[in-house]
Amino acid sequence: MKRQSICSIAALFAAAVMVFVPAAQATASAKKLATPAQVTFTPEDRNTCVAIVNSLERNHYSGKRLNNAMSSRILDRYLTTLDPSRSLFTQQDIDRFEPLRYRLDNSLKKGNLTPGYDLFNLFLERSRERLEYIISLSKTWEKGLDFTNGETIDLVREEMPWPANRKALELLWKKSFKNAVLALKLDGETSEEITKTLAKRYASRLKRLGQTKSSDSFRTFMNAVAMSFDPHTQYYPPRVSEDFDIQMSLSLEGIGAVLQNEYEYTKVVRLITAGPAEKSNQLMPGDRIIGVGQNDLGEIQDVVGWRIDDVVKLIRGPKDTIVRLKIIPAEKKGDHHARLVSIKRDKVKLEDQAAKKTVETVHANGRDYTIGIIDIPAFYQDFKGSQAGVTDYRSTTRDVSKLLGELKQEKIDGLIIDLRNNGGGSLQEVNQLVGLFINSGPTVQIRGRKGFMSRLNDPDPSIVYTGPLVVMINRMSASASEIFAGAIKDYNRGIIAGTRSFGKGTVQALQAIDKGQLKLTSAKFYRISGKSTQNLGVAPDINYPRLYNPEETGESSLKGALPWDMSRRAEFQPYKDLSPLIGKLRINHEKRTETSPDFIYLRSKYRLASEIYNLKQWSLNETKRKEQKERFTTKELEIENRSRLARGLDPLEKIEDNETRTTENDTDNDFLLKETEQVMADFIDLAKTEALHW
Repeated sequence: MKRQSICSIAALFAAAVMVFVPAAQATASAKKLATPAQVTFTPEDRNTCVAIVNSLERNHYSGKRLNNAMSSRILDRYLTTLDPSRSLFTQQDIDRFEPLRYRLDNSLKKGNLTPGYDLFNLFLERSRERLEYIISLSKTWEKGLDFTNGETIDLVREEMPWPANRKALELLWKKSFKNAVLALKLDGETSEEITKTLAKRYASRLKRLGQTKSSDSFRTFMNAVAMSFDPHTQYYPPRVSEDFDIQMSLSLEGIGAVLQNEYEYTKVVRLITAGPAEKSNQLMPGDRIIGVGQNDLGEIQDVVGWRIDDVVKLIRGPKDTIVRLKIIPAEKKGDHHARLVSIKRDKVKLEDQAAKKTVETVHANGRDYTIGIIDIPAFYQDFKGSQAGVTDYRSTTRDVSKLLGELKQEKIDGLIIDLRNNGGGSLQEVNQLVGLFINSGPTVQIRGRKGFMSRLNDPDPSIVYTGPLVVMINRMSASASEIFAGAIKDYNRGIIAGTRSFGKGTVQALQAIDKGQLKLTSAKFYRISGKSTQNLGVAPDINYPRLYNPEETGESSLKGALPWDMSRRAEFQPYKDLSPLIGKLRINHEKRTETSPDFIYLRSKYRLASEIYNLKQWSLNETKRKEQKERFTTKELEIENRSRLARGLDPLEKIEDNETRTTENDTDNDFLLKETEQVMADFIDLAKTEALHW
């Protein structure tokens, strides 16, 4: 069978088209037309199911079998997929399907999809019932809803008990609708506008519920099976496979963003380096898209509950046109924190993603230092050019080698390699890139399903750059970036600065099956020290404040991610231990940043975002809810204005006047890079004192 190996985080993680979870709201006038029919599976579905199960058992890295334990895991994942907020199924429903817990394995091996389809049909039925109930509320909400009592709504219900009965369900539905109304009230909409907005929202969702097909049920159920092995293992039906390049990366033509479904929301996973979204400083990983509008004045279309491919179609468009996205920022909760961003569509040029160099003169410790900086957005290679024998084909290693030659001509004292937001790419390139900085030796270990360990090696004893080296990483540095940073750290070849990396330490392969394709995890990366890059990522030597919440982004945030572990250490010769030197660098770094307005700003922003993220409930009392919102808004405004005043900028009157977000792509104020330059200056001096040689 044809296979294709994938190492880039853009292709791996972004491909998590988890499931289609249709929402269940609409107006009464649309209800009759959109009532979903019962879905049933076909003989072709049965055959495809058997093929998927057989492939998972034969080829998945974990070696897991489809047994009783896996059956239980599949049932839990499927229930969470269909009803993540536990607001559709009752405890009675769960009890009814509980006998399936240790029987799904046998059913799936035979291609019997009846249990999965029965649950999906109940999901459709209950969604319709929820719709009818909400419609009845929407007609008289101005008189029927009380916003002065002490009611609250739970924001995290995944681990809460299932509602006991229909009455308990209706209470949850009422609170959900009440919360939607209150969010719009706090955004300043009138009663008439609220009624109109919600009518459109529910009509759209009911329409999509009515379009549910048997293939949606099959895809949802099969992904619950596949992702129970690990979250990067997924099934792609034919419609997705036909447009594989787009669907695998979900890279939106026009803005450069990687998306996935997360329950009813479309979530931003990653921004394509040098793409319009990244350059705008308005969109961040973890943001949830709840509406899409065209051009400057186009109506914002509610996309909550939409399939991801339909959302993609709305966001794509011709170059130089505007798309407006209504988002719930990653650091916020609730629709009343939504903000509108405008991004001009454009094509991401290859040249923009190529490695680039700059040279900075840095004054520190009483003298000037010449420091070279190479920004590597991705590990790329012109595979077609290479295979065709083109002598000057582009690749990361070739470009960096050339840049290093230019930097040596400028007599740099130290080098910074910036891998922030680098999602990975070519495994061959990262192996060769490590080789530019070390003598010959292994760079990464790869363990297959049966335990066989292979290694990539740098066979060339020459070193292109022999001076002090600092590598910058952040939470969005993944896959090949982690291999590079891990190798530099294990060889004691340089210092790692930033935040803990993504933790993407697995390899996926594509396999054609009877009906579509299966992407499954086939191998695992290990550093030459024996430590896995999986789940925990690479820890920096010099820690910077977090920008991304590790519970929202990174491998450790994925349910069922394969664990971190150790393998045998490879045979290699590290350079002199840098631990004593790192300790001194940390002390100097902490002294510098303790009172730094920029670092204080970043820490304050993260603390506020964490406080909001950890909220368990919102008040449904309008006065209290308004106080909650104003308290967080006031805190955010204070943090922003302290930073602006420290930089000599005029303060904002209101937080909505802040047009950009806190990112690590702000070329006008990249204070993390500036601090890394100071770390490098200290490193240069200490390296001379310790007589370090590479």
